[in-house]
Amino acid sequence: MRIIGDDIPVWGDPIDPEAIKQIMNCRRTADWAAMMADHHKGYAVPIGGVVAYRDSISPSGVGYDIACGNKAVLTDAYLPDVKKHIEQIMDDIYSNISFGIGQKNNTIVEHELFDSETWKHRAVSGLKEMARHQLGTVGSGNHYVDIFEDENDNVWVGVHFGSRGLGHKTATFFLDAGGAKDEMDAMPLVIPATSPLGEDYLECMKLAGQYAYAGRDWVCKTVAEDILGANILSEVHNHHNFAWRESHWGEDMWVVRKGATPAFPGQLGFVGGSMGDISVILEGIGGEESNYSLNSTVHGAGRVMSRTQAAGKMNYKTRTRSGGQVTKEMMMDWVNREGVTLRGADTDESPQAYKRLPEVLTHHSSSVNILHVLKPLGVAMAGGEVVDPYKD
Repeated sequence: MRIIGDDIPVWGDPIDPEAIKQIMNCRRTADWAAMMADHHKGYAVPIGGVVAYRDSISPSGVGYDIACGNKAVLTDAYLPDVKKHIEQIMDDIYSNISFGIGQKNNTIVEHELFDSETWKHRAVSGLKEMARHQLGTVGSGNHYVDIFEDENDNVWVGVHFGSRGLGHKTATFFLDAGGAKDEMDAMPLVIPATSPLGEDYLECMKLAGQYAYAGRDWVCKTVAEDILGANILSEVHNHHNFAWRESHWGEDMWVVRKGATPAFPGQLGFVGGSMGDISVILEGIGGEESNYSLNSTVHGAGRVMSRTQAAGKMNYKTRTRSGGQVTKEMMMDWVNREGVTLRGADTDESPQAYKRLPEVLTHHSSSVNILHVLKPLGVAMAGGEVVDPYKD
């Protein structure tokens, strides 16, 4: 950990100068700010940023993908059988789970969240049917469904995605209503938490959080029970784009985490790597650095290349990219070397575009313990034909 400016703790090496500029902007609006080791540039607030306010809330800090997060479930699937049938398993995942922008689930998922009074709010009143059809879809970008083995030959299912179109359209409504500038380096939008706009945002944010949890629950259950034919023994589930009312330094604050995992002492978290790298189940252990991070840790490995740098510039007419630093052959050499069965994906999400998760985690070793190391057997993501226009 190092201190940037007067009082901003930052983890990681190397430090991203563009992310530093953003977190310093955030600190001017906030009572506390910190940045995790997987940080990189985001919209107004860097990915990996933790920003806290006594009496305010920041829709920019939560970001467009409200309640994006991870869930991992431990199953009783028999590892030799899973390895033997991994090609068919990944085919089944890719044909039964919907990946991509604006996709609908082939199954309408019933859930009590659709009875919430919050749907009457003008920010979300027209989004209910879209949300109902999208519940249980995974999206694109770095969102995935993975099959893992751990160090004890156990089989896990892991997923990473958020609140889909509901979250993006909700965030857009409040950013527009608050007068936020649509620029990467804009100052973050900060509004009083007890103002009408702030209270409405928090209510709709919580609805998007329930929606994201329900979607990840459904995907994990479908893959574990219907595709693997296994039982779920335990689970680890957490948002990493969200705001919580918490007590730190003897004060109650709204803690906004954007690409940062809550890691209070004893709290479990699932942190994913890239398609050709390990993921982990970790536990917060507290300590001085945990206090400085407001009990937060990384949410992933963190990018070292933007999507355009990795895959090249998109030609929207031909749906092809050119000028990227990573070729399809480079990507497949990596995942084949690691023994990963891949479905979908493109070079913008190649392992070469990311830091290595074990190295990133060493920067937070004084505040988290690694409980399980998860090696990917199969990875499913949206294919290269899908264009994801969202920055975070």
